[in-house]
Amino acid sequence: MKLLPALTSATVLFILGTGLANAQACKSPVPDSALVKKGTLIMSVNPTLPPMQFVDQTGALKGMRVELGEAIAKRLCLTPEYVRIEFSAMIPGLQAGRWDVINTGIFYTDERAKLMQMLPYEDQAISISTAKGNPLKITKPDDLSGKSIGVEIGGFEERKARELDKQLTDKGMKGMTIRTFENFAMAFQALRAGQVEVALSIDSTGAEYQKRGDFDRVLNGLFPTPVALAAKNKDLSVAMAKALNDMKADGSFQKLFDQYGVKAIDGAVVVKGPAS
Repeated sequence: MKLLPALTSATVLFILGTGLANAQACKSPVPDSALVKKGTLIMSVNPTLPPMQFVDQTGALKGMRVELGEAIAKRLCLTPEYVRIEFSAMIPGLQAGRWDVINTGIFYTDERAKLMQMLPYEDQAISISTAKGNPLKITKPDDLSGKSIGVEIGGFEERKARELDKQLTDKGMKGMTIRTFENFAMAFQALRAGQVEVALSIDSTGAEYQKRGDFDRVLNGLFPTPVALAAKNKDLSVAMAKALNDMKADGSFQKLFDQYGVKAIDGAVVVKGPAS
């Protein structure tokens, strides 16, 4: 019995020694000065877009972009940490140094690339969803005339909803009633409750809700645009680009995209942003 504490202590020392050896063997290429918290990759996510990012029944974060972020962190020898927050707060939070990366499939625009380092990696587009059975018989964008539409506030998707509205009014047709919500989950809840007649989202989410039998995706492929990861720090963004391109080279990148039926951008991932 007297040997038990000694054996336990030896075991603990062995485990600690092994952990330290592993930590030393995996040295991050990202300097501590480029991170909000040493040894950690803090990413903001808005988990309301299944199957790309969502919360499962146990409360755990799931989805392709969550897995992608974890894979990047592992290759950078960093611990992944997620902050769940609405999209409207993400860019201000990045600029204020609250997190290292926006990992929510932010659509790439030249205007955004002037504010932060962006790494386009995925092709996406816009979908329109309706109640099951498509009771409004929507088959083309003009059929949205006079309809009420739900969309997340403050993002690329809201901008495109307003572009659709302008296209209608420029033709002399009645515009849409655009209702904005804090996130896409709330927009789809409003559609389910009959508070709006259609909901606008990304293609992957529209397809997922249709697959589940919740709604019909009646239009898709609108406004195709790359989506990106975004970082404030150039050192971090360059290291992330290398990690993504290494994943492309070894096949793990495409394997993940194929698993979720998502189209990756062609060619290498490059950093686009201030002084890039």
